Amino acid sequence: MDKRTSKGEELMGKNLEKTNFNKSKRFNFALTWGDVDGREYRQEILDLANKIGRTKAGSSREAIPFGPEYYALEPILNPYQARTAMYLEFRKKMTAKEVAEAAGEPYEKVKQTLEYLAWAGLAFVNTIEGVDMYWQDIFVPGHMELINNNKEIVEKHPEVAEAFYYLGSKKGPMAAGIMPIGSGPMRVIPIERSIDGNSKRATYEEISKHLRDATVFSVSDCSCRTSREAMGEGCGHLKEEMCIQLDHAAEYYIKTGRGREITREEALEIMRKAEDNGLMHSIPNLDEPGHTHAICNCCGCGCYAMRLANEFINNDIVRSNYKSVVEEEKCVACGECVDVCPTNALRLGQKLCSKTPIDQVITKVTPRNTEWLEDKWNSNYRINRKNTLDSGTAPCITKCPAHIPVQGYIKLASQGKYNEALELIKKHNPLPAVCGRICPRLCEEDCTRGDFDEAVAIDDIKKFIAEKDLEKSTRYIPKKRHNYSDKKIAIIGSGPSGLTCAYDLALDGYDITVFEKEKKLGGMLALGIPSYRLEKNVLEAEIDVIKGMGVKFETGIEIGRDITLEELRKKGYKAFYIAIGAQAGRNLGIEGEEAPEVVNGVDFLKKFNLGDETTIQGKVVVIGGGNVAIDVARTTARLEKVKETEIYCLEARENMPAHKEEVAEALEEEVTINNCWGPTRIITQKGKVTAIEFRKCISIFDEEGRFNPKFDDNHKETVPCDYVLLSVGQTYDYGGLLKGEDISLTNKNTIEVDPITLQTSKKDIFSGGDVASGPRLAIDAIAAGKEAAVSIHRFVQNGQSLVFGRDTHSYVMLDKNNLDDRIDYDGTERQRTNHVEGKVSKTTFKDLRGVLTEEEVQKETARCISCGATKTDDYLCVGCGACTLKCKFDAIRLDRVYDVKGYNIDDVPKAVIKKAIARKVKITLNKINPFTQTR
Repeated sequence: MDKRTSKGEELMGKNLEKTNFNKSKRFNFALTWGDVDGREYRQEILDLANKIGRTKAGSSREAIPFGPEYYALEPILNPYQARTAMYLEFRKKMTAKEVAEAAGEPYEKVKQTLEYLAWAGLAFVNTIEGVDMYWQDIFVPGHMELINNNKEIVEKHPEVAEAFYYLGSKKGPMAAGIMPIGSGPMRVIPIERSIDGNSKRATYEEISKHLRDATVFSVSDCSCRTSREAMGEGCGHLKEEMCIQLDHAAEYYIKTGRGREITREEALEIMRKAEDNGLMHSIPNLDEPGHTHAICNCCGCGCYAMRLANEFINNDIVRSNYKSVVEEEKCVACGECVDVCPTNALRLGQKLCSKTPIDQVITKVTPRNTEWLEDKWNSNYRINRKNTLDSGTAPCITKCPAHIPVQGYIKLASQGKYNEALELIKKHNPLPAVCGRICPRLCEEDCTRGDFDEAVAIDDIKKFIAEKDLEKSTRYIPKKRHNYSDKKIAIIGSGPSGLTCAYDLALDGYDITVFEKEKKLGGMLALGIPSYRLEKNVLEAEIDVIKGMGVKFETGIEIGRDITLEELRKKGYKAFYIAIGAQAGRNLGIEGEEAPEVVNGVDFLKKFNLGDETTIQGKVVVIGGGNVAIDVARTTARLEKVKETEIYCLEARENMPAHKEEVAEALEEEVTINNCWGPTRIITQKGKVTAIEFRKCISIFDEEGRFNPKFDDNHKETVPCDYVLLSVGQTYDYGGLLKGEDISLTNKNTIEVDPITLQTSKKDIFSGGDVASGPRLAIDAIAAGKEAAVSIHRFVQNGQSLVFGRDTHSYVMLDKNNLDDRIDYDGTERQRTNHVEGKVSKTTFKDLRGVLTEEEVQKETARCISCGATKTDDYLCVGCGACTLKCKFDAIRLDRVYDVKGYNIDDVPKAVIKKAIARKVKITLNKINPFTQTR
């Protein structure tokens, strides 16, 4: 029988203060006896928890009822199993016979119990000379991992998964600032490729050494990510086959079914793949100095060892002997290192001189010499990562909606590494050749070089690089990172957002089908943009790359008409991305609008690009001042039967929403633009358009900034014309797509989505691009497609959060007003393609704009003054080396700054006491002398 104890028994000397320790919605974890709150508990479980934890009842570190140690054991052990486990010894191998004799219990019953304990994770077992030998270890790294690597137990008893998390919540704050470097239970070991050639490295820091020393290998799921997944808080890094066990641990994992046996070569391949995907390594650190029994492939957003650094800012407890060092003269602020840094120690900053010094220090106080309470923790570290310092970084990467690393690909191009430049671009934008022709160049608007003469021709450089994507022999098709082909995803719409989402999900090996209701792929890229701006072979070439990645396309299929979303679910589709764009035009609601010669501009472009014949002729009036209106006007100006094209819009010339370059090209092609006019009625005779009447627009927005045009009714003008084309905004044609799906729409008739995850009110449906945001740029749609892919990957995988560990894209632009006026730059003028005169360009639908020559590209890339650079925080950096693998410029390295091999487990308490005393002295001195430096 189990012995149950309640509040009525002896509580003298216990901490009866209640805390806010428990955050669980399913269980009630206790940190103090006050949190126990009189609940009955099992004494034999408490005794075993203290035994495994090497803690003493009544001490400040003791296990208590309903604490994490208790919750890990109680649901999986009956009283007999718990009592039997008390006879196992720490790291001393015992036979079942020896345990039975010590317990005074029948051998067969003890043997059966020990087999269960080993299966459950409460005992190690190895077969030595034909005899099973059992022993215990510590909780972490040890039995918590073993328990959580038992899939059956985690599924049946999710409290053990939460117990793993809450053990960190209990122990993490206790260890802040008092653990000597190299003494933590887990420790980062640098990626070996990151210290190749480092003459100071020691063999125990080489993963290959640990693999050479071992003879038995296994691979298992990651126990940390298993725990996170069971809590519904996975970070998108999946748990499957992530951790490598060596020798006795491998034998145990194989024997108990937790892992599969692998070879040394397979272990190396698994780790190399993890490294290539941005993960780093940590190892159990308390076997004996220079030895370990496992190598983990970790991420900063899921790993519980890295949580000690990230949440409690106790980086000393896990750090390796190394730290990252950035050579700023080589760095181009591409951000690849920032993306993979597990502790957010790397952030983009600036390397240009400033008039007044800028603060580039991230960590200003540490637990080494400061009292470390909850107000100094970073409990939201899984959702508050920063890409830049608060003082900002280069404008180009900041202003681009997709945050493409402009400096990076410009530098690669300057070195003649065009294929590598293309690879870097396509990590962020799968349609660089398209964007090189249609992008409005937001990256150039605030280019620092533009403050001295002219902005760097970023888009033209990208266009040159992307030419390689147009030829099969030179195009870049990325390798797949994973194989999740067992899960089918449907993407509705083949515009820039849908194509991007398909591309990114295909990288992870998902089974992707894109459904397009038109007979042409590309959405409004194909149907809304004239070929003189984007020739269709360019778009087709980039779609061919996506096809080459295994994405399937179904054209002429309208979801809601030909097949419903529910029918797709029945066919096995697990998630949907609606990216149908804003493919319908708006009407004005004025007299005469119903005449056949009044045509919607969006419909006109769509039909024209599909090859349908047009009746547009004579004099054409286009209403609207945006980019679509310009495209419509320039297209009609090229039609043989059109004699004259005029644009009328509400806005003044300088306030037109159309891109200024587009406006200039329209004017050069003899399109007349009439500003500050609003239509009042369309005049018809016998049902045929003859003219349109306008009145002068005085203002467009009211005092509160709302769209509310005011007109001068005494100032009107009648304009004779044969056709009126309306380009006054776009709207959405859902057809039967959303029927029966209970999807919420906004008051603007867009699909309502979560602004971060793009999830709609129907959990398995996501939406992005114009249909969710309203009409924006293609690059905005591309950025949305990438975010949707992140969310869909997480949604279709078990237990993943849609927000934890996600890139927040928190970019800040540097303060150009604070830049030193003496910044050095060469006097090279901006390179330009040969200008095509409007009278020539208007005669054809071909894109006559050229591409810079290689010589011009070399001159233009040299104009970049390279404002940004990665900055590293020495305290936050744990020396994992993930950053060095991602840098294409040899700008970041690991330097060995410590020489700590490790500690025997019995020596750790003495080292901790010594460190704690020294820390207490420093804290006291800080209090006495406020000028004492805190780092």
